[in-house]
Order: sequence, then C-alpha cells, then structure tokens
Amino acid sequence: MNLFFEESGDFKVGTVLSQAGEAYQVEMASGKRTKVKVKDVLLQYEKPAPGELLEQARNVAAEIDLDFLWEVAGEEEFGFAELGAEYFGHAPLPFEAAGLILSLHSAPVYFYKKGRGHYKAAPEASLKAALAGIEKKKQQALVQAGYVDELRQNRLPAAMQAMVLQLLFKPDKNTIEYKALEAACNELHTSAPRLMLATGGVATPKELHLSKFLFENFPKGAGFPNVPVPSVTARLPLADVAAFSIDDVTTTEIDDAFSVQPLPDGNVKVGIHIAAPGLGIRPDDAIDKMARQRMSTVYMPGDKITMLPDEIVNAFTLAEGTTCPALSLYATLDPKADWAVVSTETRAELVPIASNLRHNQLDDVVNEETLASGEGEYPHKADFAVLWQWAQQLEQGRMKKREGFGLKPEQNNRVDFNFYVENDIVSVVRRKRGAPLDKIVAELMIFANSTWGKMLHDHGVPGIYRSQGGGTGNGWAAKMQVRMVTHAAPHQGLGVDQYAWSTSPLRRYTDLVNQWQIIACAEHGVTAPLVAPFKPRDANLFAIVSAFDAAYAAYGDFQSNMERYWCLRWLAQEDARQVDAVVLKDEILRLVDIPLVIKLPGMPAVARGAQVKLDLLRWDEVDLSIEARLLEIAASDDDAAATGEYEEEEEGAAAEVEGDAVEPANPAAEVDMAEVTAEEPAAPK
Repeated sequence: MNLFFEESGDFKVGTVLSQAGEAYQVEMASGKRTKVKVKDVLLQYEKPAPGELLEQARNVAAEIDLDFLWEVAGEEEFGFAELGAEYFGHAPLPFEAAGLILSLHSAPVYFYKKGRGHYKAAPEASLKAALAGIEKKKQQALVQAGYVDELRQNRLPAAMQAMVLQLLFKPDKNTIEYKALEAACNELHTSAPRLMLATGGVATPKELHLSKFLFENFPKGAGFPNVPVPSVTARLPLADVAAFSIDDVTTTEIDDAFSVQPLPDGNVKVGIHIAAPGLGIRPDDAIDKMARQRMSTVYMPGDKITMLPDEIVNAFTLAEGTTCPALSLYATLDPKADWAVVSTETRAELVPIASNLRHNQLDDVVNEETLASGEGEYPHKADFAVLWQWAQQLEQGRMKKREGFGLKPEQNNRVDFNFYVENDIVSVVRRKRGAPLDKIVAELMIFANSTWGKMLHDHGVPGIYRSQGGGTGNGWAAKMQVRMVTHAAPHQGLGVDQYAWSTSPLRRYTDLVNQWQIIACAEHGVTAPLVAPFKPRDANLFAIVSAFDAAYAAYGDFQSNMERYWCLRWLAQEDARQVDAVVLKDEILRLVDIPLVIKLPGMPAVARGAQVKLDLLRWDEVDLSIEARLLEIAASDDDAAATGEYEEEEEGAAAEVEGDAVEPANPAAEVDMAEVTAEEPAAPK
C-alpha cells in the first residue's frame, strides 16, 4: 500500500512497510524511511507507484482552472474529495485527488485552508482584492526590472530623478525605486552613492557630501524667507574714533574692529568694537527664530551658509566707510605700568569704521621684526604698535594664570592651513599661528570675552560660557574637556577666570544671546537682572546651550569632511604621488603641505615629529579614504625642530581657536583666533 501524506507543509508519497497503532513506517522513493502519523495521511492507494503518482498529480494541478474550481467550490467548507467529485464529474482517481490537493494548497488567494484536506473558497470581494494586489505586484516587478536595466546602463530612470537624495540618505525601503537601486548595486557590485554619480543623479563627489549635509541639517533648504531689515531705534552716541578691522580677504561677516586713542595723561584708550545686531534683532522675533534654528554660520572651503540673511549681515557688519551700531568695550591702559588695565567701560554706540584691513595685504609687512624696528609703512601703523605691546602683556598674564592652574605654557609653533577655492581649483596656504596680527586679535578677543563674562557675573545676569578644567569624570582628559555652562567658570586652558562667547554675534547664536545680556548690564546696571531677556536658571537658555552644542558638532564634522575632500582634490590637482609627511602618533601621519591625516597600518615605531616620505597609491573622493605606503624615514636631526607644530597638534596645542580674525578659507582660523589651549581638541571652525 502507498500513501500520499502531508509533512511540515509539504506533500510526499511513500510505500507502507508496517503499521503500529496510529503510525505507519514508510519508505520514500529515495530509500529514506520515516514515521507518518495516520492523521497526516490524505490518500491510501495501490497504484501507481509513489514517484509516478506524484508526477501525474503535478500535471493535473498544472491544468486545473482555478477560477472554475473556485466557482464549483461554493461558499461552504469542503473536503478535497467532495470537490474532486464535482470538478472531475466522478470520484477522483488517486493521482487526480492528489493533483487537486496540490492545486488547492498552492492557491491560498482562492481557497482558505481549514484543516487537513479541508478548505473554504475565499469570498468574492476578498478574491478580487487579492487578485488585484497580485496583478499590481506583477506590474511593479516589471517596472522595477525596467529600472534595474536602466541603472545597469548608467541611466537614471525618470521616476528616480526627483528622489535621489531621499533614496541615498533616508530611503523608504518598501518602494520599488529603492528595491531597484539596491538590486542594481548588488548586480554591479557598487554602492548607491557611486551608482548615483555614475548615472548623473549626483553631479560630483563634492555635491554628494554637501547634499547629504543639507538633507540632514537643512531639510527645507538653506535659503531664508523675506524679512524686513531691523532698524536700531535707540538713540546712540557717536564714538570719536576711527576704527579698523583685521580679517581674511574672504570675510564678509565683520564682527570686530579696534581703535586706539592716546589720552592727555599719557594713558591709552583701546576700543574693542563688536557688531551689534542685538540692538535691532529682538528675542523671539522672526530673525531671532531663523538664527536660533541655525545656531551658527556653517563654513566650508570656498563657501559658507550664513546664520543670518545677507541683508541682515550687511545692515550690521562693520564695513569700511560706514558708521555702524556697535557694542564697544573701552580699556584704559597705562603704558608705564606694563600696559596694565586702569579701567574698562562698555557702551552701545555708533562707530565710524575707517578701514577693513586684510591679512593678505598686511601679513608680509606686519611681523615681529617690523613692529620692533618700526620699519615699513602700512595703515594704522602707530595703532598696531600699541596693540602689539598690549597683546604681549595680555598673553603673559594668561600664561601665568595657566601655570597657576597647573598647566604648561601654550606653544604657538603650530601651522594653520587656509583653503581658497575658485572655479573648483583649490589653494592651500600654510600660515603659522601666533603671528602678530593673529595674536593681537586673539588676545583682544579673549580679553573682551573674559571681561564681559565677568560683567554678566557681577550683575547677576546669566550668560553662555565656555569652561575648561575642574570638571568631573574619569581621568585628566575628562576633567579638561570644554563645556558650555550658563554661569561664570574658569577656562584653565586659556588662563582666564571666565570666558563668555560674545565677539561673533553675526556668526554664532550664543554670542547674540550674550550680547543681549551684556547690553542689559551696560544700560541698566544693578537692575539688569530684571530686564535682561534671560533670567537665572532660564530653561530657554539651557535649551539654547544644548541645541548649539549639537549643531556646532554637526557643522564641525561637515567642515572637517569638506576640508578632507579638498585635500584629496588638491592631490589630484597637483598630481601628488610622492609626498612628505610627519608622524603625529604611532600609525597616524599628516602631510606637510596640506592638513591631510593618514593612517598607515604597519608603520614602524618612530618618534613623534619624525618626517617620512610616502607613496600615495590611491584615494577616493566619495568615501574620503586614502591608501599609501612608506618609502623612507628621514634621518635629519632637524626634523624635530622643523615639525614641532605637529607634535603639539597631536597633543591638542592651540586648539580652542574660536576666532573672529579670519573668516574661513580655513575656518580653523574662523572664530576668535582666540581660545588657544594646549589641552582642548580643535573646535569646529
């Protein structure tokens, strides 16, 4: 006797060897023996042979008209034998019954299984809906196959053209477009970004990196809605100064300027003048909401996304030949007492801007030698002589304070790199940090941020501070991490008792917030806590700190990626194959001519600062990777002296550079050129 039975959702045949109670011992066509329970048996028959029956059953199942079978089945539950008699017009033969079972089982859309060998026809409405769904999937499969075929030929299907970024950065994996892209990538052994570049969905690797950043951080686009330019309604006094700024040639958001006035008693009054959008923009107005949403200007080599619309920037930037609203900090200095600060004064006023000086015009003529000898002719020469003397005294004072905090003096032998991009041609310019112009701006910005931070504290008005040292956590590095807090606290790396970002209100939202608080102190004195926009323990202020930290970190990562991209572009542009590099630590090296860091697995152990020559094998502008091999290790005794800045950089020297001195080109110098600390890692620029 032979059996047709169901086992684990599959139908099988075999010959009975024996029966014991409720189970058969069955031999399959393959020779394998198995135990089959009586309840799993659907047919018992003598002929044909098991293998032959199964083949005949499959032929019957293939010929059955499911639509007709569904009509024959009726609405009630049925057994397969009953339906077989109706369908075939006679009691089904074994191979016909088996074929019917196979057909019923393979058509769950038409027939619902109700038990072993029992089924029920699907309701008409459900059947129509299911068949429509099946047809839709068939059509989608055809469309998807067409998409895959186009992608294989490096053509972007029209349906994908409007959703390229969505497919790359936040895909709906259930769509046929994504499934087609994934299938094509698998067939071509490539990645989605590379395939989009090949098909023209994304024009260049640069556009790919920029598009990803914009998609994630500016989903509604980087443009601004039209807003009226605010006017300064307060009656401001006119300052009797001729102020000048010092910036990179690419700078448009000019936040700071300086003035020098000799006094009759031999003292000198130095003015630090900061653009004052806080006099026109008010908390919670339309412009404030835009600035708060962005938190900072985003910098990248050759471009930027400003925190404020151009028309707002133009209304408050300290442009040459204009008289601008500014928040001024005046320091009266005594040259005879090592340029000691006799007094300070803060006031909002209109400041005449005589000059916008540029580094590229002055760097060659204003240096330590010319300042010491008095040689050369350049604008504001006498003013620079005063500012240079004071800047050196400010630096010395900070170094003593650093040592009091238990830190080593700063090292100013690091090199910054400025990027300039024009028509996709990149120039990378080395510029040693600590040059006189940089130091003047850095020291005066630190002085202003520290002085205004103390003013806020003394008036009982909260602000946003940068603090370093004295924190909690495991280990020295954790304690030296820079934090943003809303109360005055030391910044040990800078060597100041408090440091409140206040000198870049056109570019950083934290500085705009602090400017509102400082203006309240300057105008209202002891009653400032009552009128300042943000009160002590203000939840809004804490929210701003948190949001700024997140945005600033994202912007910094993006800028680092774009600088790495432009470094790789520079290699291709210069056809650089054999290059000099300096060992930062273990397997980590940096090229001498550009700030490109490379990891070289298997690098032999050499001292930090050692100079090596590398053979660049390949680099990739999509994933920003680079492969190189070591050619030689230089044996020169001058390596350490020539590359000291790299050792210091690895240790984090001169790293919290928050400068207003240089608008990036390399925004490593963007920020105040100020927070210079040997322990803090490089801040986003």
